[in-house]
Amino acid sequence: MKKLNKISAGFLAVVAFVGFNACSDDDNLIIASAQGGPELVTPATGTAIVLSAANEQNLATTLVWNDADYDASVAINYDVQIALSGTDFATPISAGSTNERFISWTNQQLNDASIGAGLSPFVAGDLDFRVVSSIGTQDAQQQISAPITLNITPYTTSLPKIAVPGDHQGWDPGTAPRLASSEFGASDYEGYLWLETEYKFVAPDETGNFAWGNLDWGDDGSFSGVLTDDGESNVPATPGYYYVQVDTENLTYSASQYTNWGLIGSGTPTGWDSDNDMTYDPATQTFSITIDLTAEEIKFRANDGWDWNYGDTGADGSLDNGGDNIAVPAAGNYTVVLDFSNPRAYTYTLTLN
Repeated sequence: MKKLNKISAGFLAVVAFVGFNACSDDDNLIIASAQGGPELVTPATGTAIVLSAANEQNLATTLVWNDADYDASVAINYDVQIALSGTDFATPISAGSTNERFISWTNQQLNDASIGAGLSPFVAGDLDFRVVSSIGTQDAQQQISAPITLNITPYTTSLPKIAVPGDHQGWDPGTAPRLASSEFGASDYEGYLWLETEYKFVAPDETGNFAWGNLDWGDDGSFSGVLTDDGESNVPATPGYYYVQVDTENLTYSASQYTNWGLIGSGTPTGWDSDNDMTYDPATQTFSITIDLTAEEIKFRANDGWDWNYGDTGADGSLDNGGDNIAVPAAGNYTVVLDFSNPRAYTYTLTLN
C-alpha cells in the first residue's frame, strides 16, 4: 500500500485548469491551495459498536466530517482509512471513497473492513479512523484529518473449530484436520478424518491460530472417552476413516470408524441389495466411484449397513444424515464424489461422463 504523507499548504500549490471551450488558454484557471484538512464530527471517539451477522444489511454507523479547505471551489475526493489502534496507520486499509462529507457502512461492510484491519471475531478491539482529502486525478494536495478511535466487536459466520493433529499428518496443529461446533457458543464438535495410531485435540488461540502451546486435550489415561487438559495422553486409534465427536465443556469424545463407504439404490447396478464400494483419496480427502446409473435413486451408506447413511433432503447438494434418497437426473456413466472434508458442511457431486 502506498505511503501517505501530509503535505503542508506552504509547500504545495496545485493549479486546477477549468476550460470553458476547447481552445482555452490560461485565462480561466483556478489556483487551489490546501488550507485545512477535513475534521471528523461523528461518531465520537471511544464509541463502541457490536456488529452482528443477524443484522448484516442493517446500518452499523455513519462517519461524518467537515469539508476540507482548498481556498477555491474545487471538487474534493475523500478516502476513509482504518488501522489497528496504536499503529499510526503504518498499514492502513481503505474503507471507502466518496465526494460527500459522510460515509455509511452496513454491519457486513464494517465487519469485513474490521476483520481486514486485523480484529478477531467476537473480541472487542480498537480501530483508528481518518479521512484523507485530495483534489485532481493524481490525489493532489492530500490533507489528513485527526483520527478517531472506535471500539468494534466483529463477527464471523464460520463455525468455531478445533484441530486434530496426530501421526496421520505429522503432529502439526496448523495443518491438522478440523472439527466444527454446531453454533457459536456451543461446545459440541464433529467431523470426519483419517486417523493412524495416535492423535490429540487442540483449540485455537484468540487470533484463530492452531499451535502447540494452545489449550489441548487428550485421554485421561483410562481411554474411556473422557478428555483432560492436564497430564493428558495421546488418544490411540487403529488406521481408518473416523467420525469424531468432542464436547469441550463436558470433556468427552468418541471416534466411530466408518472406513467403508458405498453407493446403494435403485439407480445402481445392484439396486438396494448391496453397496457399490467407493475409493478414498487421501490427497483430496474424498471418496469416489465411476459407475453406470439409471434415472432412479441413490444414497450413501457406511460399513455395508443402514446404521449410518446420508441422503439429500431438499436436493441442494448438501448431505443430511438419514436424509432423503437422491434422484439421478438421467441415465449414464457418472463419477460420484462424497466429500466429508469440510466439517458440518458435507457435500456430494454427480458428474456425467
